[in-house]
Amino acid sequence: MSDFTETLTDKHIEMIGKQPVFFVATAAADGRINLSPKGYDSFRVLSPARVAYLDLGGSGNETHAHLAADGRITIMFCDFDRPALILRIYGKGRSVLPQDAEWEALAAHFTVLPGTRQIFLIDVESVQGSCGWGVPFMAFERERETLTKYHAQSDPVAWVRKTKKRTRSIDGLPTRATDRFFGPAN
Repeated sequence: MSDFTETLTDKHIEMIGKQPVFFVATAAADGRINLSPKGYDSFRVLSPARVAYLDLGGSGNETHAHLAADGRITIMFCDFDRPALILRIYGKGRSVLPQDAEWEALAAHFTVLPGTRQIFLIDVESVQGSCGWGVPFMAFERERETLTKYHAQSDPVAWVRKTKKRTRSIDGLPTRATDRFFGPAN
């Protein structure tokens, strides 16, 4: 059984605030469907109709490429405690890079982490809540520090140089590269 709403409700927002992990799915017309788990304190509800999340450099930049090509994005939260609930946010998204005019105002909603390359801004088109009765009970232990440690130890000039070369997705779709390094002092 599922319920659809046009925007996030107070109940949805409360549930999101308790989740240490969420999943992001995107696709372009051709190529792979990308599904990525996300952690850290990286998700923000800006309003019932707009959300955003902080993106750190990782193995690829598929979400950026897919949003530039198509714009469609689904974000899923699962409550691994009580009450059981699966929440999907369907929307249109885009990347905001540090060199973009919107960056400063949007970044003010986050603690910018080492390795941050962009923020994804998503306009909510619909929200689906479903039972989640098949989702197991799981307890959050702690964040993995590996990714932020890796980025914090990077040479800023080399990091930007490497990142600027990454202008294509796995399927060859274009992406824009960040021009700024965020380390532990940012």
